[in-house]
Amino acid sequence: MRLMIRLITIALAARILAPAMGAQTAVAVVDGPIGPSPYDVVRGWHKPFAAPGFAFGGNSGVFAESPDRIFVAQRGEFRLPAPVPPEYGGFAGSVKMNVLTLADRRVWHNCLYTLDRNGMVKERWTQWDHLCEGSTGPGPHRLRISPYDPEHRVWVINETFNTIYVFSNDGKRLLKTLGEKNVAGADRAHFAKPQDVAFLPDGRILIADGLDNHRVIILDKAMNYLGEFGGNGKGPGQFSGVHAVAAGPNGLIFALDRSGGRINVFKTTADPAKVDYVDAFTGFSLPLDLIVNDDSLWMTDLKPLRFVKLDFKGNRLYTWMVPPDLPDGFLEVHTFSVDSEGNLYGGDNQYGRTQKFVPKKGADPKLLIRAPWR
Repeated sequence: MRLMIRLITIALAARILAPAMGAQTAVAVVDGPIGPSPYDVVRGWHKPFAAPGFAFGGNSGVFAESPDRIFVAQRGEFRLPAPVPPEYGGFAGSVKMNVLTLADRRVWHNCLYTLDRNGMVKERWTQWDHLCEGSTGPGPHRLRISPYDPEHRVWVINETFNTIYVFSNDGKRLLKTLGEKNVAGADRAHFAKPQDVAFLPDGRILIADGLDNHRVIILDKAMNYLGEFGGNGKGPGQFSGVHAVAAGPNGLIFALDRSGGRINVFKTTADPAKVDYVDAFTGFSLPLDLIVNDDSLWMTDLKPLRFVKLDFKGNRLYTWMVPPDLPDGFLEVHTFSVDSEGNLYGGDNQYGRTQKFVPKKGADPKLLIRAPWR
């Protein structure tokens, strides 16, 4: 009974605190083993570095290339009120300001940067801030690096401009732009609110395109169009908004259907341009991001906010809730990443910061999220 009351309380808090995200929320099913988080939060890990009067914006993309180089793609910085409230704790949420809903306070500064293991800024790729300027929407959505790319190129998906940028690992060069800025389309060369990118072992690239086109595009390793799958709808293999995509063992592909509240599962075929639909894992409210391991996957869901572990048949193996309470809470784990030492990083697109989690002493290894399968 206490557990049920607690779940209801968390769900109600999520509905109050988390704004509508332009999508119809599905009904969440909270079942399977539910328990405490196996992690401790490193309080105050993400150290502020913005100019006076500004704070982090929505941390929409986080990728741990190593324990000492964590990439962050943020939706610009957030202009704080003047004077800055005395209770300000280094991020907008500490003064009860939501960086997602208060979009008029967004400025396109420090959209891409890296952090060291202590949460201190290492690199600021301000030379690319101009790629976000003029955006009337949220802008950057995801940041990924292929585990199969010897050059470790950095992929950044800009939802609002319908573009995907590929940078050299040092940030000095923009190597490729996919899509056409401010031009939405459903053909082979255009996107409509792209959301994510994933990589297959043979070098093929999967583009989650996304909130308007409801498809996943397959590119070859030279970034040429091969095919696509999905489509708008509620039928098998269709989407109401592809928010994230990831590859797993045995040719499995997992794609989050955000508004549909499900994970669609596909499998590669002998034809590099085609995949087969396998299954759908349902019962989620607003799936956000996922990491696939060798025998299971982890995902985040919004209402109630939680991490969920599933096997490859969709069975819930474990769930731990993420409370909104400060100083360590989240309003939205929009993205998460795990480094080679097992540390977990979660980007909050509403409170406006990234937090670092370390495994609790004696934590069950089965309850810890491992680095993505490769």
